[in-house]
Amino acid sequence: SVPFHSAAVSQHDTGTRTIYFNQPLEEQKFLKNEISTGKYNFVTFLPLFLFEQFRKIFNIFFLIICILQQIPGISPTGKYTTIVPLAFILTVAAIKETVEDYKRHKADGAVNNRKVEIFRDGRFVELAWTEVVVGDIVKVVSGKFFPADLVLLSSSEPQAMCYIETANLDGETNLKIRQGLPATSKIQSTEDMLQVRGMIECETPNRNLYSFTGSIKLHDDRLLPLGPDQILLRGAMLRNTKWIYGVVVYTGHESKLMKNANRAPLKMSNVDRTTNMQIWFLMAILLVISLASAIGSEVWKKETTKRWYLNDTGTGAKGFFMELLTFIILYNNLVPISLLVTLEVVKFIQAIFINSDLDMYHEETDTPAMARTSNLNEELGQVKYIFSDKTGTLTENIMEFKKCSIGGVKYGVESTTDESALFRYILLVYLVVWFQFTVYFNPFPSIAIRIQSLFQVRDFLTMMSVCHTVVPERASKYQSSSPDENAIVRAARNLGFVFCVRTPTHVVVRANGKEDSYEVLNVLEFNSTRKRMSVIVRAPDGRILLMCKGADNVIYERLSDKSQFLFETENHLRDYAQDGLRTLCFAQAVLDEADYKVWNDTVYYEASTAVIDRDIKLAHAYEAIEKNLFLLGASAIEDKLQQGVPETIATLAKADIKIWVLTGDKQETAINIAYSTHLINNEMALVLLNDSTAEKTKQTMEEAITEIGQEFLRQENEVALVVTGATLQHALHTDLESTFLDLALSCKAVVCCRVSPMQKAMIVELVKKNCQAITLAIGDGANDVSMIQAAHVGVGISGQEGLQAANSSDYSIAQFCYLQKLLLVHGAWNYNRLTKCILFSFYKNICLYLIELWFAFYNGFSGQILFDRWTISFYNVFFTALPPFTLGLFERTCSSKVMLKYPQLYSISQSASKYNAKVFWAMFLNATIHSLMLFYMPAFSLYNEIAFSNGQVGGYLFLGNFVYTFTVFTVCLKAGLESSTWTILTHIAVWGSFAIWLIFFGVYSHVFSILPLGAEMLGQADIVMSSPVFWLGMLLVPPSVLFRDLLW
Repeated sequence: SVPFHSAAVSQHDTGTRTIYFNQPLEEQKFLKNEISTGKYNFVTFLPLFLFEQFRKIFNIFFLIICILQQIPGISPTGKYTTIVPLAFILTVAAIKETVEDYKRHKADGAVNNRKVEIFRDGRFVELAWTEVVVGDIVKVVSGKFFPADLVLLSSSEPQAMCYIETANLDGETNLKIRQGLPATSKIQSTEDMLQVRGMIECETPNRNLYSFTGSIKLHDDRLLPLGPDQILLRGAMLRNTKWIYGVVVYTGHESKLMKNANRAPLKMSNVDRTTNMQIWFLMAILLVISLASAIGSEVWKKETTKRWYLNDTGTGAKGFFMELLTFIILYNNLVPISLLVTLEVVKFIQAIFINSDLDMYHEETDTPAMARTSNLNEELGQVKYIFSDKTGTLTENIMEFKKCSIGGVKYGVESTTDESALFRYILLVYLVVWFQFTVYFNPFPSIAIRIQSLFQVRDFLTMMSVCHTVVPERASKYQSSSPDENAIVRAARNLGFVFCVRTPTHVVVRANGKEDSYEVLNVLEFNSTRKRMSVIVRAPDGRILLMCKGADNVIYERLSDKSQFLFETENHLRDYAQDGLRTLCFAQAVLDEADYKVWNDTVYYEASTAVIDRDIKLAHAYEAIEKNLFLLGASAIEDKLQQGVPETIATLAKADIKIWVLTGDKQETAINIAYSTHLINNEMALVLLNDSTAEKTKQTMEEAITEIGQEFLRQENEVALVVTGATLQHALHTDLESTFLDLALSCKAVVCCRVSPMQKAMIVELVKKNCQAITLAIGDGANDVSMIQAAHVGVGISGQEGLQAANSSDYSIAQFCYLQKLLLVHGAWNYNRLTKCILFSFYKNICLYLIELWFAFYNGFSGQILFDRWTISFYNVFFTALPPFTLGLFERTCSSKVMLKYPQLYSISQSASKYNAKVFWAMFLNATIHSLMLFYMPAFSLYNEIAFSNGQVGGYLFLGNFVYTFTVFTVCLKAGLESSTWTILTHIAVWGSFAIWLIFFGVYSHVFSILPLGAEMLGQADIVMSSPVFWLGMLLVPPSVLFRDLLW
């Protein structure tokens, strides 16, 4: 008996949770129902924010520089020239974080203070969601969200059914049905509630939205199994149902919604990895030149004894170390302080461009393209391998029943062009009740069907209308999570076997004006591992029938030795597959009453009520009953190709992108679809891997490799590889995976059929690990999530199977054909833009800050700066800030039409030829030469120190302002040279940036008379602008520096 003295809950080390409901409340051992999605509060904001920011190597580096600048006597650039821009960047980040976190806290408050009716002290009381605890019974009314994860007890609808909307959970707007157990469905009032006491044992909180295992015990009755049909998740909304009663099982952050609130693991793009490496190299160079300068200072000190005017840092190791710190501060800006902020902004706006592209907007479903992350924008331009699902990705996943095979006889027509009148062209079926039959339609009147086959047709159509999980709706419409099942039930309806009623215990089928009720004893559910589903029903004549439908290979394995029509049906299946149709086999068995009772009361009951490893135990239980089946026939369903798929695949192939199709369909269907999509053509040699043992698999692969030739290994050959899931088990083994990869990479097309979700991910990981190439996985269903997350870039299609794949992806689109613009246009553009933005950011800093090194040769390596300290700080923040943005956002070498017309252009970004170590060091060398010219050309022009006709001379800042102005102008012109497309924004960035410096120069040169700032710069603008040498230099220096860049 249940120990009802305990009110609330307990949790065991075994991974289960026990809840006693409708008991006096005690202190709970579980989380409260209050949620907080904010990252900070008033107390933790500053420490957590600073911790988050200084986890970045960039910020740590500049923080160290800021600290060093505070040491008296070693900073040549003053105390605040680094801390001000760093503080500016951190302040912007802090404001952003504050605004975002305030919105989170505001939203949390609104959610936490929602009201719900809770059963307390014998009545329902309206309280805030925060008052809900595990073990409470709550009442939720239509249009309201569920306050926590609930087990459904009863509802206002018959059989405790209710409709829910899960848009907040998985993005799907179609209504879903949940149904309470018959044992709890009678709880309809407060009086009923007072009589109810019970216990729920369930799994501990987890993040799986689509599974739930538990059991419920009312009073002293036996345990009853609970599953996903009885769970109502926090975040879902009750629809089209007046009210429901439910028991709270998970609250607050233990609810499945909050368990899934964690951010997906961050994927880093190849460009980001390369950039990080170059930053480390720049830091190493900084240390090297700082060390060299410190050594130069020591040498100069020894050779120069009269240096009283210099601040002597001392001699020996201490002096050397202080000098080294001075030069590290002096050269620190070689690492661009604004690069990370620039890249974040650029990538964010690039993602907006993708989301706003009307060419990737699907009007029928009102679905735009969506960049769910902006970190991988440039990765889209480097894809080499695409791994694609078939159903719903290459095809529409809108199923139409076309043909069938019953008792070894094919029914249907070979082709039709009138899709609107589907069944007038499809089946020849005699509808039989005992020995009387009616002709529904007969396109082959010459065919004589034996009376025996009439019963087979009847049984086949009965199974079509009974063996499924479809729910009937009004106006002869059906709702199902499986498009295949929906098509089968609709076909049965159109052929006279109308599925019209479903209750928790019965399904009702109307045929020939008579309604037959089948008692549903068990539903043996489908999953991607079983590849089949079954129902056990009691027929109107009292027999217990096991009806099983699924993939041909799993059905054939479970057929009785006495089963007929195997050979004929197999031939028909092959014919259907060659037509590109999806096939399912139908089989049934009559179960012995006593055998069924033993199985149901022991094997099935123990498995269905288990909380730990229920799925595994149920699979074993199903396996024990699904045997000795008799084959009825097979169905053939058409899943049409999406519009533009063949053209898209052909275009991507021209871009040298390899496409692998990974599907759960049978081999013939997969091959036919591959031909239809032009992935495989008649000129290709076909290599089939469908061996059942590792030895045969190895032999077949080695023979294929020998035929291709070792010299052509891992090169594209006119060969297509087709491999089955059973063979993949051997091919992906550690001993054979290298051979398999050699063969697959030597083929122009690869098709893997009958593969499981895990095998899809394993194939992606194999290529990702062994090939220096970017991979992309695209799919539309939950079975594609694993490969989408395994690939460098995951693309989800918002299709008929819901939004599970789209929600797990990096980018989502509505149609496969949109992939070509996503990759060939946005991917190539983003790669080109981002690499130019990064290289230019490095270039402009090297140009200016290396000049301090050349100047050090003339100031005795004393650490003297050539430029004013604030002009050094504002160089990245103001004077050269705009060009990187225009390069990163608006640069393009070709229009989108040209990119799509000539997909070969994609190879530029695909090969990473625009940004790699070689390109970086070429840029570094070029920037170094430019810095030399920008220093020495003005220096030589002022070599005699006479800058004016009256004999006046200029000081070091006079030269510094020459050089600084020439550098800013040169850098802006360089940005113009890098721009293939000049827009109004390009003109603003190039000429506007230079104008900003000139205006700042003029104002800053006179500000000391108002503020104690920039005393050394007082009057410098007037002196510099009045020098003829300056204007001559403006005409000669920048063009001379950029002359080589202008040529190539």
